[in-house]
Amino acid sequence: MLQKTLFTIPTALSENAVHDISEALKLLLSDAFALYLKTKNFHWHMSGPHFRDYHLMLDDQSDQIFAMTDAIAERARKIGGTTVRSIGQIARLQRIADNDAEYVEPLDMIAELRDDNAILTQNMRETHSLCDETGDVATASLLKNWIDESEKRIWFLFECGRHR
Repeated sequence: MLQKTLFTIPTALSENAVHDISEALKLLLSDAFALYLKTKNFHWHMSGPHFRDYHLMLDDQSDQIFAMTDAIAERARKIGGTTVRSIGQIARLQRIADNDAEYVEPLDMIAELRDDNAILTQNMRETHSLCDETGDVATASLLKNWIDESEKRIWFLFECGRHR
């Protein structure tokens, strides 16, 4: 039997599953926006001998992160949930810390983004587990791809930050 949510979008997921998954997706979306902006911040403020390589890599990575945002929000809506509505709500929900420092050393930028991508990856894994528990194979499928992309970003950032 299809369940109808507050927005009367038919879904085979239970009301509890819709609530729990859409809330988890709000958190992921907030994390993605926070990581996107931090990655762009570091892209814009990069300096040093590896400027060009890091600048271009961070631009590519920020594009990849931003590409997730619409899909995350639309997935929450497809199942009958809601998503973030403002920058203020993102700020309240994000689990990726901002960096408003006037200057950050290039290798510190790389290390911070590596760690932040690892946080995002862990949060995506937890959401994937929730999707598995509730039978939401479509969201789980999207998450698998985003986890793979995130692990690649971590790998690139790790290799850029190595001293040997």
